[in-house]
Amino acid sequence: QVQVVESGGGLVQPGGSLRLACVGSGFTFRMYTMGWYRQAPGKQRELVAIVTSGGITNYGDAVRGRFTISRDNAKNTVYLQMSSLKPEDTAVYYCQRWGSPAYWGQGTQVTVSS
Repeated sequence: QVQVVESGGGLVQPGGSLRLACVGSGFTFRMYTMGWYRQAPGKQRELVAIVTSGGITNYGDAVRGRFTISRDNAKNTVYLQMSSLKPEDTAVYYCQRWGSPAYWGQGTQVTVSS
């Protein structure tokens, strides 16, 4: 069955960096747009970044210039490199396989705090 599994979350100090990974299985990974979203307590889930099957990327306004999304189709993995992290980046980060239906991972917690 289709699965997307995130990893790499944790606690990081403001200004630090962290890399998240999401491994997809049960589908032809290279054919799908993959995305990262996040949800902070009391807030709606928001787009962080997406990468299409052709490698085109797009970012949410809050992270543009600080985060980089990339994919390695040979490893069925999409990455989110996060730099210059701020306390307001604290959230559960979710990976999504676009499509109908879409599939979500279970999420990984990122906490930015001193």
